[in-house]
Parts: sequence; C-alpha cells; structure tokens
Amino acid sequence: MQPGPPPPVTTARSERLLWIDADRIFYAGLLGVPSSRVFGAYTVYASLHGQIRICLQGDDWQCCEVAVVPPYLPHRVECDERLIAALHVEPESVDLGQLPDFLRCGRGAVDEPTRVARIRDTYRRMRDSGGSADLSSANFDLRLWGCSLPGRVLEPRVHYVVDAIKSDPRGRFSADDCAASVGLSSWRFLHLFKTEMGVPFRNFRSWKRARSLLHYVTGDASMVEVALEVGYPDASHFSHSIRQVYGLTPKDIFAGSRRLRLHGRAPGGRSS
Repeated sequence: MQPGPPPPVTTARSERLLWIDADRIFYAGLLGVPSSRVFGAYTVYASLHGQIRICLQGDDWQCCEVAVVPPYLPHRVECDERLIAALHVEPESVDLGQLPDFLRCGRGAVDEPTRVARIRDTYRRMRDSGGSADLSSANFDLRLWGCSLPGRVLEPRVHYVVDAIKSDPRGRFSADDCAASVGLSSWRFLHLFKTEMGVPFRNFRSWKRARSLLHYVTGDASMVEVALEVGYPDASHFSHSIRQVYGLTPKDIFAGSRRLRLHGRAPGGRSS
C-alpha cells in the first residue's frame, strides 16, 4: 500500500516550519534529544532565542548562537529552548570555493551575529506569512547569506548520476548500474565519484534517501508505508538508517513534526 499525499498545508500561523527543495533546507522546530547525527550537507544551527551547544566528533562542547558543521561530520547538538533553526546547503549544488568564509571554513561555533539576525528574521517572516512567503534556492541564499551562491560544475558522468539520485532518492541505484549508465567499470566509477564529490558513492546515496524522509513527516502513513515509499526494504533497516543520520528514530521525528508547517516539492514535482 502506498502512503497517501500529506494533508493540505494550513495557512494558520505555526511556530514550527520546514521549507525544503533539492538543494536547501530551512527548518525551525523541535530538536528532541538526538544522539550523534551525520548530515551530507553543510549544516548551520542557530538559536532562535538564547544559545545552543554543539559537539563535533573529537572536540569539546561549545556554547554559541550559531554553529557550522561540514558535510558528513558526526556531531551532537543541544538547545534549552523549545525551537532551534537548522539550515542545510547541499555541497553538490554550490561552487565550494565561492562559499562565504564562515560556511566554507566553519567548524563548530562561529562568531556571526549578522547571520544569526538574518536567520531569525527569515524565520519570523516565514512564520508570520501563513505560507505566502515561500522561498527558492536563489532567494534562500540572498535572504540567509546576503549573496547568491554560484552553482558547482561537476564532471559530466558524475553530474548525470547525482541528478538521477536527486530526482528519485527512493530508487535502488547500485554502483554497478550507475557505472554502466555512464559507460564506466564499477571500480572506475566509484573512484571518479569519490574524487569528484569527496565522499563515497554509498554515503551520498544513503544521505539523499534519508533526506527524502522529510517530505513525509507531516503525513499520516504508517512507518512501514513510509519506509517502503522512501525506498528502504523494511522497517528495521529504515529505523536503523534514519537514526544513524538524524540521531532520532523515525517515530520520534514524526512525533516532533505533528504541528510542523511543511513547504516544498518532493522529487518528481509532487507537492509536499
């Protein structure tokens, strides 16, 4: 059984919101009590009030208003307030050399009061808009960072595979199939992919699949139905994989999303 579409988005004001497209995420909502988490994107955490605490793998805890976590770096985050802001920028979507210094070089707490102000202002605008102040990747960057982020030019064969996975993160993309689709041996493809992307193919594919879960968190489908829709073979694999990424079980993520206002378009063009 396929899960039905999420319920219609209400225009009533909600303190919790999630805006998502293929290249950016803006989340303002509950944090829960996550264990170590690993995201495949540049992640910016910001307090909406007060401060947060962050611990990157191998480092001490830091207290701050805003922190940056590079892609695929295990970390933990805590927040005493009810809500936290978390932003994601997918590394394949931007020219890494043209990223703002705080994002390209940041690791843990950063002293960026202007960024905190921009994030809080964007949150207030989206919270108060009732859904009318939607974003796109382009104006996301202008609003949050104050500049456009140039796109990244990938090696054509890697670009083809990356686009295929982003268009259908539920797909069962094997390394062998992807290699064949671009006329390479499996070994050559895996080597080229890691050289170009800086991360093994399997890690990239796993992140994109786990990321696609966010399009379903306001729906009412069962965990088994969501697991199958997102592309996991069974509920056990689904729960284990999601917890590795988010530091929370799918059940906890859905419970914390009950009053979340969701904006975005799922892969394939379906509205979330």
